[in-house]
Amino acid sequence: MERSSNGGSGKPPVTDSKAAWRDGAVTYFHLLFYIAISGGQIFFNKWVLSSKEINFPYPVALTLLHMVFSSVVCFAITKVFKIIKIEEGMTTDIYINSVIPIGAMFAMTLWLGNSAYLYISVAFAQMLKAIMPVAVFLLGAAFGLEEMSYKMLAIMSVISVGVIVASVGEITISWVGVVYQMGGVVAEALRLIFIEIFLKKKGVKLNLISMMYYVSPCSALCLFIPWLFLEKPKMDDSISWNFPPFTLFLNCLCTFILNMSVFLVISRTSALTARVTGVVRDWSVVLLSAAIFADTHLTFINIIGYAIAIAGVVAYNNHKLKVKPQANPQQGDENKVNPGNPRDVEISMNSTKEAS
Repeated sequence: MERSSNGGSGKPPVTDSKAAWRDGAVTYFHLLFYIAISGGQIFFNKWVLSSKEINFPYPVALTLLHMVFSSVVCFAITKVFKIIKIEEGMTTDIYINSVIPIGAMFAMTLWLGNSAYLYISVAFAQMLKAIMPVAVFLLGAAFGLEEMSYKMLAIMSVISVGVIVASVGEITISWVGVVYQMGGVVAEALRLIFIEIFLKKKGVKLNLISMMYYVSPCSALCLFIPWLFLEKPKMDDSISWNFPPFTLFLNCLCTFILNMSVFLVISRTSALTARVTGVVRDWSVVLLSAAIFADTHLTFINIIGYAIAIAGVVAYNNHKLKVKPQANPQQGDENKVNPGNPRDVEISMNSTKEAS
C-alpha cells in the first residue's frame, strides 16, 4: 500500500526546497558582498588619497602597490602553494603582442581613475563612469567590432545626455579631475577592445587568477616608470606623507578580495545579474558618498542626470545580452557559467576596473 502519491515519504521535495533556499541565500550573500567590497574599496582608496591622517596623495604609487601585491599573491597561489593551476596556451608571442597592451591599458585605467579622486568627488566620478558604454561602442565601431544602428545611437545619446545633465548639476567642477576620469574611461574601453581583438579572437580563455597572474606584473612595470619620474621625486621631497604598514596591507588585500568577488558573482549567477548588480553598486556608491565625504554635495539635477544615464546603461546591457551570439544553446540567454569551475569564466567578463 502506498503511503503517498509520489511513492515516498515526501521528504525529498522538502530537502530539495531547503537546498534551493540555501543555494539562493549563498548567491545573494555573494552579490551583497560584492556590492559592499566594491563600494568599500572605492571609499577606501578615496580616503587613502585625500585624508589628512594618512596624507598619501600619490595615485600612481597606490596603484603600483596594488599590482605588486596582486602579482605576489597570484604567484604564491599558483606556483608556491599550487592551489589553482594556471591556464595553458600562453606563449611568448601572445604575451608580448596581447597581454602587454592589455596590461598597459589596465595600468592607465587605474592610474587615471585613482588620480581623479584627488580633484572630484566619488559621486561625480561614478556619474562620469556611466559614459563607459559610449566609449566602448565608439571605439568598437572604429575597430570594426561594433555595427552602427539607430537603436544603439539612440541609447548612446541617452547616456551622453544623462552624463551632461549630471555634470551641469555639479556645484564645483574640477576640469582636471574630469580629464583624469574621462582618460580612465577611454583607457578602460581600449582595454576591453584589446581583450576582444588580441585574446578572444585568438581563442585564448583565462580564469581570473590566470588573468591577474599574467597582467599584474606587466601593469606594475608600466606603473613603475611614471612613478619613478612623476611621484618619487615628490615623495622624496615631502616628509609629511604617511602610509602605516597595516593600512597599506589592508588596502591591497581588499583590492585583491574585490577581484576575487568578481569571479564569485559571475561563477554563481550570470552576465545579466552581474551587470544589474553593478548598477546597484554604482547607485549605492553615489548615495553613500554624499553622507561620508564632505566634498560630495548632490543636487536634484545630479540625480536626474545620473538616472537618465543609468537608464541608458541598462538599455545598453539589455541590448548587448540579446544580440550576443550563443556559442552553446544550453547556456541560455544569460550565459550562465558552471559554479566552482573557473575554466568556464571567459576573460571578457573578468573586468577588475572596480579596483580603481
